[in-house]
Amino acid sequence: MSPHAHPNLTVLDHPLIRHKVAILRDRATPTKDFKQLVNEIAMLMTYEVTRDLATEQVDVETPLEKTTGERVAGKKLTLVPILRAGLGMVEGITHLIPSARVGHVGLFRDHDTLQPVSYYFKVPSAEADRDWLVVDPMLATGGSAVAAVASLKAAGAERIRFLCIVAAPEGVEAMAGAHPDVPVFAAALDRQLNDRGYILPGLGDAGDRIFGTR
Repeated sequence: MSPHAHPNLTVLDHPLIRHKVAILRDRATPTKDFKQLVNEIAMLMTYEVTRDLATEQVDVETPLEKTTGERVAGKKLTLVPILRAGLGMVEGITHLIPSARVGHVGLFRDHDTLQPVSYYFKVPSAEADRDWLVVDPMLATGGSAVAAVASLKAAGAERIRFLCIVAAPEGVEAMAGAHPDVPVFAAALDRQLNDRGYILPGLGDAGDRIFGTR
């Protein structure tokens, strides 16, 4: 975990994550490999992000004797991908946590105003009792992330984390200003946004590269 000037941000810079992010950035990486890398990075990051989930003791009957184990306590963890690019991270996370519930927040960024536009919101019930993991490969201006978290809070969610692969300082600061209680986890903190709101050096448009629409 590398040091930086953003108290709400944790950069998960494990060597395997750094290795995969470098390949992800390469403009020559094909769609199939890009999609697989996004899932692999999301899975590796989730291992760290969920380190402090609450657990409870359970009795387990092994083939030889009874013992005590631990399992995650409370309602199932819920993933909330921001459509559409966030969908690319779901499979990797559910490989690690097959019991996770999946909600969806539909937001897109208006390319003229750079503001988020909402078109879909569907999440499991019992919001206050769940741990929520909002996922999107990119945290650029922060507009979509801020709006997605605000929607969850309005529905009653309290324990929310935000997970992205590449973050810009502007997006991290926007999240800190709007939702200081929501920790942000990223595989890389990049330099800045360009005048079109894209992350530099970044990895291009994650949605286009995941779904082959570039």
